[in-house]
Amino acid sequence: MIFITAKFRVKPEHAEDWPSITADFTAATRAEPGCLWFDWSRSLDDADEYVLVEAFADDEAATQHVTSDHFKEAQQHLPPHLVETPRIVNFKVPQDDWSELGELAVR
Repeated sequence: MIFITAKFRVKPEHAEDWPSITADFTAATRAEPGCLWFDWSRSLDDADEYVLVEAFADDEAATQHVTSDHFKEAQQHLPPHLVETPRIVNFKVPQDDWSELGELAVR
């Protein structure tokens, strides 16, 4: 799978509204057949920072995502709400779901 984590520094005046600002993009991405997950979280240390954790089944699914109409729309719609260009970590992982964190196993 293609595993991606991105950090978005949102302008303070848009931080509370970020979930609604990204709602259409999020819903459309989650509906893509190759999307495994697409989840937003808000930083506990910086209320203006959101972290996106997303995964796609393979290169084809990731390519379909970045060439989709909703991605192109997001490229126009989201940047005016940001302080800076999002930072990203993107890599391939030989699995298709989350693994258990054995060191904190719940018994």
